Amino acid sequence: MKIKKILVSQPEPQHDKNPYFEIAEKNNVKIDFRPFIHVEPVETKEFRKHRINILDHTAVIFTSKTAIDHFFRVSNEMRVNVPDCMKYFCTSESIAHYLQKYIVYRKRKIFFGKGRFNDLMEVLDKHKNEKFLVPLSDQHKREIPELLSEHKLKYTIAILYLTVSSDLSDLSMINYDVLVFFSPSGIKSLLSNFPEFKQNETKIASFGNSTARAVKEAGLRLDLQAPMPNAPSMTMALDQFIKEHNKKK
Repeated sequence: MKIKKILVSQPEPQHDKNPYFEIAEKNNVKIDFRPFIHVEPVETKEFRKHRINILDHTAVIFTSKTAIDHFFRVSNEMRVNVPDCMKYFCTSESIAHYLQKYIVYRKRKIFFGKGRFNDLMEVLDKHKNEKFLVPLSDQHKREIPELLSEHKLKYTIAILYLTVSSDLSDLSMINYDVLVFFSPSGIKSLLSNFPEFKQNETKIASFGNSTARAVKEAGLRLDLQAPMPNAPSMTMALDQFIKEHNKKK
């Protein structure tokens, strides 16, 4: 069977110049978007129970824009005035620039990596005297605290938001040729919404090692894993996969 329908477990991109739309047009396939997970805030009352004092820290590590939103949400709700001397460390430049939503960017000490948390460690190692606060989801990557501990940095993990399975009951059945996942939480959502799911000929694509591991641990077949040396993004990997698969049919 040729690949004709693909479901991407993320929100639909809002701009026209998106590689997914180009893939659909070039390969004559239909691509639907549906978030399998969503984020819910940890209420301030609940956060207070952990007795984490934001002002005990001299720096914050951000791994996502969502983490930035919830850090400043909680700070505002707790009436914490984050000082101008607070340092910010971000895993990517785009995440760092997102800070402009909350602070005067040029007046703050902001550092960023190349996209992966592992890359950011080189920057963090130069600031070993800082006390880092790390806002995360309850479903964060294990490598984050592992690397911080390994490098003997002083840090506190702050769970400020929850990653929750979305209700997919309106999808009466998963009738797609390819399902695309970006996190272990997406796999968990698939199985919680469709406990009787049988993969059969459905192809599963995953991004990142932790997602690939979750696919295999769930007893599912992994047909496409990104990134790859010749395809650093999911869209590039997916484009190549569709061409190769449909060529054989």
